Amino acid sequence: MLKLAVTCLVIGLVLALLGFGGVGGAFIGIAKILFFIAIALFVVFLVLGLLAGKGIKNAID
Repeated sequence: MLKLAVTCLVIGLVLALLGFGGVGGAFIGIAKILFFIAIALFVVFLVLGLLAGKGIKNAID
């Protein structure tokens, strides 16, 4: 998902340089949304991974 966000950002920047500001701005907006979704998913899976690790460690001990 982060790769898609970077791709949208690059496309938006190229479009803005070519004079298509409206479409370029839309692509940059999509890139922002995808970036924040990727960060939120990373945090959720990090917390889930830490909780699962604690559960396994407690089961072993």
